[in-house]
Amino acid sequence: MENSIMTSWGIDPGFLILGLAVITFILFITVILCLIKMKQLYRRYDVFMRGKDAETLEDLIIGQMEEINLLKVEDKANKENIRTINRNIRASFQKFGLVRYNAFNGMGGNLSFAIAMLDYTNSGFVLNSVHSREGCYMYLKRVDRGQTEVLLGSEEREALEQALGYVEYSAPDEK
Repeated sequence: MENSIMTSWGIDPGFLILGLAVITFILFITVILCLIKMKQLYRRYDVFMRGKDAETLEDLIIGQMEEINLLKVEDKANKENIRTINRNIRASFQKFGLVRYNAFNGMGGNLSFAIAMLDYTNSGFVLNSVHSREGCYMYLKRVDRGQTEVLLGSEEREALEQALGYVEYSAPDEK
């Protein structure tokens, strides 16, 4: 065996066989550990697929999909309801201005008032109530986009400006 490759490398074949046996043993242990881990993983997978209380994963997923579809329908209905509410809010009166005043000096205090009520587009009305000893008179003037066709009195104009946000509301001085 003088011509063998082993002798030219300077390695004793006994050590080579012993080394290969150790590597084979380590690989055998590794294979056994992998089989044990795989069996544990299979058990977990089996438990996962069976689900809770013998409920299958497929049934669970189908139930979730049905619930998602119901939520989508409800979401669509809610969005439509919100759009309707927004349209209704824009049509309702949301801005106002109030001015109390004494229409006739010396005749009983601030019983007269002018109130302006406007919607989202600054359209609405100005209501003026004039209180005197003979009675109470009310005047209604239409407002379209912040403008009126008729001339406004100073109290009516102030109430409209409050509603439009040009001036802030201030409580009248009670005397």
